[in-house]
Amino acid sequence: MAIAPIKKSRRPRSGHELIKGTLTRPLLQFDLTGELDQLHQDESWLQATGRSSKTLVKHPDLRIVLIAMKANSRMHEHTATARISVQALSGHIQVHLPEQVVDLPVGHLLALDQCVPHDVEAIEDSAFLLTVSWPPAAEIKKCKTHPKSTTGRTRK
Repeated sequence: MAIAPIKKSRRPRSGHELIKGTLTRPLLQFDLTGELDQLHQDESWLQATGRSSKTLVKHPDLRIVLIAMKANSRMHEHTATARISVQALSGHIQVHLPEQVVDLPVGHLLALDQCVPHDVEAIEDSAFLLTVSWPPAAEIKKCKTHPKSTTGRTRK
């Protein structure tokens, strides 16, 4: 009996309804190269200022998001009520902080505490893993908002 080949299609963009429960399993494993290939087929990536992302892990206190950004694109200033790490997987990004700019070429990792305002800029086509880790509710800080920023999402 022949098995029909599986067609690769673009990911549906209907939100988390389609993936409910699949991001919180006790064991999750990913082929990041394959995930990036899929992100590069998304309509958002195909736009001139393309940026595409996929949440890989979603727990109440932890998120891991794979993000692809085209060269010369930017995520404008924002803050997070959580601690975050940014790990460059391909390309070259810079994280703009209030007092400095941090270079993140491939293989580099940056960790930021809660409420640190930052921009992310892709110097060339790039991909990175964003890890967001919320502290216990009693330790979540209220971030001061800046004229050009928004506070990070509260966890649900």
